[in-house]
Amino acid sequence: MQKFIFDIRSRGFVLAVIGFLTFTAFVYSEVSVDIEESIIISFQNAAGNSTIDYTFWIFTEIGGIWPILILSFVLFIKRSTRRIGLILVLAILLSTVAAGYFKDYAIERDRPSLEFLGSEFPIDPEADTGTLGGKGSYPSGHSARASVVAFVIGYVISERYPNGWKLLWLFPIVVGISRIYLLQHYPLDVVGGILFGLIIANILSLKLKLPTLPSKSET
Repeated sequence: MQKFIFDIRSRGFVLAVIGFLTFTAFVYSEVSVDIEESIIISFQNAAGNSTIDYTFWIFTEIGGIWPILILSFVLFIKRSTRRIGLILVLAILLSTVAAGYFKDYAIERDRPSLEFLGSEFPIDPEADTGTLGGKGSYPSGHSARASVVAFVIGYVISERYPNGWKLLWLFPIVVGISRIYLLQHYPLDVVGGILFGLIIANILSLKLKLPTLPSKSET
């Protein structure tokens, strides 16, 4: 299952980098603004179902930096998963800081200014605008972190569960949709964030030799 982590010279990794750079160019040149604004207006009009509202709110909170860092620390504390936890926490911190740099110094795209018209939540949706996260919009830090989790954990279990790891990619997809639904990000912010997290997790996992659980036939 080594193909799941692309070699940095492989077609898969190159396509991921090209995709991220392409979407970054779209955002920087503002060619996608009209389409993206029409999409988030549709999401704004769709809000109001409390079950859906709270489901996406929960996922956006899970995608915040602290819940995922807690997961990383739990893995780090246990000796058998210490290397996994270390790689995960490094990838989370690096993706968050790097995404923050892109938001505030490279792209400088403002977040959507629309008002969320759905349910009132106990706390406002996590905006990821702290010191690490940056105040801009592209790429989405939540989506990047969720992608890192899906990549790292997915690779670790890929030998034991050859098909099950694919389900983990529902996590960054749902987190990404939640960011759009709650009017925290534009669609390309989310797509760029997922690719950004994948690239960072890819490089760190290769360089730090991320382990895998043995297959069932080997246990």
